[in-house]
Amino acid sequence: MMLIEQTAVPDGVLPVARLKEHLRLGSGFGEEGLQDGLLASFLRAAMTTIEGRTGKVLLARRYLLVLDDWRTDEAQALPVAPVAEVVSVVRVDGQDRAAPVSPSLWRLVRDLHRPKLMPRVGLLPAVPEGGRVEVLFDAGFGESWAEVPPDLAQAVMLLAADYYENRYEPGLSAAGLPRQVAGLIERWRTVRLLGGGVA
Repeated sequence: MMLIEQTAVPDGVLPVARLKEHLRLGSGFGEEGLQDGLLASFLRAAMTTIEGRTGKVLLARRYLLVLDDWRTDEAQALPVAPVAEVVSVVRVDGQDRAAPVSPSLWRLVRDLHRPKLMPRVGLLPAVPEGGRVEVLFDAGFGESWAEVPPDLAQAVMLLAADYYENRYEPGLSAAGLPRQVAGLIERWRTVRLLGGGVA
């Protein structure tokens, strides 16, 4: 399985001004915007960490899921949530010839923790011998920072601030998440049962 991010979060969507306020950085000086790129990079790093720990996509992006085979013929769990829409399902044979799968054969089961692709009737279409299936989908809580759940948004802010304040301290990143951040994301973490099955 490979999950490939197809689109990136635009810089303008990142809450750089809010992070500046959180850090109580001065304003009104000639060098006011010089740290914006640095703050944006810490916000991206914090988002990536929170998304990796929770399996939740904070800001809307498009993803491509590439599978050698379905998890089961009855359902395929999608690796991140929430999923807004499955754009396409394509079967690719061993000679790299692609054939779209009609949406009449599959449906998205939306779930905040475990969205799934399921057949409308019977089983999911068979993956070609030596081939793969590619699922293109859109995931995320929304396009703007205001749509991110407040506890996850606060976790990103705290973690980005921690990265900023400790940027000259090598080795601190190996210590794990700050306690306040871990507490904020705990309810969003997906508990995997039965080795990560579709349940």
